[in-house]
Amino acid sequence: MSEQRTASRTSLLLTLIAGGVFLLGAALIPLLARGQAAALDGSGVRLAPVGMAEAAPQLALTGLQGQAVSLSDYRGQVVLVNNWATWCPPCQSEMPELQAYYQAHSTQGFIIVAIESGENAATVAAFARQLGLTFPVWLDPHGAALDAFKNWDLPSSYVIDRQGSLRMRWTGPVNQATLEEYVTPLLEE
Repeated sequence: MSEQRTASRTSLLLTLIAGGVFLLGAALIPLLARGQAAALDGSGVRLAPVGMAEAAPQLALTGLQGQAVSLSDYRGQVVLVNNWATWCPPCQSEMPELQAYYQAHSTQGFIIVAIESGENAATVAAFARQLGLTFPVWLDPHGAALDAFKNWDLPSSYVIDRQGSLRMRWTGPVNQATLEEYVTPLLEE
């Protein structure tokens, strides 16, 4: 009888501990989400890019209106290629930051090409409209851009200089302050 009570108490204790760990984890999720949002706002952490010095990949896809598009169309401009997906929370969070930077610098020969990985045109167009995106959005139903840049993590961003060289990349979301620090100097070259 005493063994049954001990086993029962042990089982109850383990259940209470497991429940406490679960509740603690659930309580931390909003804090982590706020931390990620703070990192994306203009005053947040600036993530240094990985420097690169290689030719940008040749990439041709389809724009939202069904037109053929290519990275070579933007030769002579500084291009930020952003691989993303509508279902990706960090991708969603960085889009307003990308839009703000684009609005501030589009007259300086800067363009963002946002390449959505996998969704249909209607879904992507609705997302772009909802966020008021004014830079080009391309469709990539088969992951050609992910293959071309040899990185399947989302979001990921790449900066191509005016001569067509890949200069830097980020894996993960970027914010406007980061772009000001690292991309703006390229606009002045």
